[in-house]
Order: sequence, then structure tokens, then C-alpha cells
Amino acid sequence: MDASVIEVKYALDTFYFLVMGAFVMLMACGFAMLEAGLVRSKNTAEILTKNIVLYAVACVMYLLCGYALMYPGDGASALWPGLPSILGATDNAAEAVIASGGDTYYSGLSDFFFQAVFVAASMSVVSGAVAERMKLWAFLAFAVVMTAFIYPIEGYWKWGGGFLDQKGFLDFAGSGVVHMTGAAAALAGVLLLGARKGKYGADGRINPIPGANLPLATLGTFLLWFGWFGFNGGSELKVSDVAEANAVAMVFVNTNTAACGGCIAALITARLLFGKADLTMALNGALAGLVAITAEPLTPTPLLATIIGAVGGVLVVFSIVAIDRAKIDDPVGAISVHGVAGIWGLLAVVLSNEDASLGAQLLGIAMIFVWVFVCSLIVWAILKATIGIRVTEEEESEGCDIGECGLEAYPEFIKG
Repeated sequence: MDASVIEVKYALDTFYFLVMGAFVMLMACGFAMLEAGLVRSKNTAEILTKNIVLYAVACVMYLLCGYALMYPGDGASALWPGLPSILGATDNAAEAVIASGGDTYYSGLSDFFFQAVFVAASMSVVSGAVAERMKLWAFLAFAVVMTAFIYPIEGYWKWGGGFLDQKGFLDFAGSGVVHMTGAAAALAGVLLLGARKGKYGADGRINPIPGANLPLATLGTFLLWFGWFGFNGGSELKVSDVAEANAVAMVFVNTNTAACGGCIAALITARLLFGKADLTMALNGALAGLVAITAEPLTPTPLLATIIGAVGGVLVVFSIVAIDRAKIDDPVGAISVHGVAGIWGLLAVVLSNEDASLGAQLLGIAMIFVWVFVCSLIVWAILKATIGIRVTEEEESEGCDIGECGLEAYPEFIKG
């Protein structure tokens, strides 16, 4: 291949990768807006603080050791990547790019940026599930361990060429590696944290605690939907030839139509179950469709992608209800959206990808869930025993905004 052609393709694919990473970074805003809309006004500033700081923590910890753990080159074994070092120069010299004959098709630093925003997305899942009663600094301490160690290890098993990849486990853009991981960590935290005060009555009654700003939650969902085009589209890794450009187009179409299927199916399911068109279920249905298609957005037809998303939308409604009845308090439905729909997406890979094995998919689901859940449970337990993970009853009643941040997001509405 001509050197000038190689350079142009390299520049185009690097630019595409960076732009798709920026799309995914916008999902941090989507998570923040969604969660801020679904919590009570007295906890808004604290949840926003969590979301912006966790993004910064995730990027720094992934720089320091997470990326090297997840992509060690030659790992010590299929299960353990070896001890990492701080990220050094991952860019590619022009001479090396040309000498590769086109095999090196994007900058190493663009890959680091793309992967860093992924780990931040996984940690964002945890934020909403533990909202309104977790200490800010305990949450951030967990974020350090999650993004530096827990996430990179299971990421290495699949995307770094480790054990699960060798066994044939397929996860195109992270239904398991990113989303189910976040849900498993969230579940461990919620179980140790307990429910919000007043959520469950002594007689077993479930008391709804509505969010403060549904327009904001809807905006957050649209931002996440938009960012998902980068999440899945960027995972194709390149766009500089006809086959790859067509593949990216298919990924975009399937991502969009799966979200549509999930939204519609969840709304219909909610109408049949509750007799009302529940907006929050429609929002979570769209997100469930997106999570479900993330495991394999390339090989399904658009119609099958719609069906996969629709099944995710139905599952998320029943899951949210079931988890609530089990007295597991998840204010935003994150465990259902990212966990249950993530598992469904991993299983649905076998419907369209001829290389998929049900056994390998089940192995991947089990290994990722057990690893993340057990490690997270240990970390949360240590934090609970040392600095504590739950705010006081007084702080919870007054709102985490005052107790944790010393300010209010909506002071004129709260104080009057």
C-alpha cells in the first residue's frame, strides 16, 4: 500500500476514533442529567458532584494503571495480566505506521482515550443505584478501586486477549464488560447500603419516591442515546474503507432501532401492567434496548435488532418491579437496565453471530458477574467498616446536598 494512502487512512481512522470517544464522553453528561432528574431535588447537587468527579477519577486511575492492566500486550497469564506501569507513550511514529503496511490504523493515544471514557461509563452506572443515601467520599474511594483494578481485570479477560476471549466469549462493545460490570458493582453496594428511609413500609408496602425533574431525566436519556452511537460505532475501530464504512452504518442503524424497540415495548408493557403510560419506564426501556444491542450491533438485521431491543424493554419493566418487591432500592433502575438487559444482550449474540457459542456466553456472564460482585462486595464492606458508606439519618432527611456538598441545587424551591 502506498505510504501516502496509509497516512491518510491512519489520520481518518484516528480522527474517527477520537470523535467517537468524544460522543461517549457526552454520555457522562447523560448519566448526570438522567440521575439528577430521577432523584429528589434535595440530592441533586450531590449526584451531579458524583458524576463529574467520578469521570475525572476514572480517567486518572485508568491513566495510572488501569489501561496497562487491561492491555498489557503479553499478559502474565490468561487470567492475570501482570503488574502494570504508568501509561507511557502510546502514540505511533510515522515510520512505524508506514512500515506496518496499514495494520496500524489509529493512534495508540486515541485508543487510550476511547477506553478511558468506557470505564467512566461503567462507573456511572453505580452512581444512580446508590443515590440519595451514600457518602460522597466513600463512593469516590470505591471509584478509585473500580476503575484502577476491578474493571481493567475483567476487561483484560475479553478485550485484552485474556481467558474469556480465548474461550470464544463475544461482547462487541460491552454489554458485559461495561454495563453488567457496573450493575454488579452497584448491586453489591446497594445490598450493603440498604434502602432509602421511607421507601419500604413495615407492612411490606412499597412507597414510590418520584424524581424531581422528569424533563431533565428525558434530556439525559436522549444524551445517552446520542452518545451510544459513539459507544457502539467507535467499537468498530475504523471507517477508512468501504467494508468498514458499511459496517459502521449498520452498527449505527441497529443501535438506533434497538433503542426504539426498547422504548416502545417498555411503554406498552407499563400500560398493560399499570394502566398508565409511565415515562420513566419508557426512558429505561430505551436504555435497556441500547444495552442489549451493545453486545452485538453488527450482525443482526435491523428488524432483529429492533426485536432484541424490544425484549430488553419488556425485561427491564418486569425487572424493576421484581427488584423493588425484593426490597432492593435502586432509585434509577440502573441494576435492571445495565444488568438484566446486559445479560440478555450477551445471550442474544447467538441469534445472529454464527461464531457465538451459548456456553462461551454463559461462561463470560458468570465470570464477569462473580468477579465484579465479589470484589465490589469486599471493597464496599471495607469502606463500611472504616469510614462508613451511609450518611446519617439527619443528613438523609435534610438531603445530601447540604450534608455532603454544603449547597442546594434548587435553593429557592427548597427553602421558599
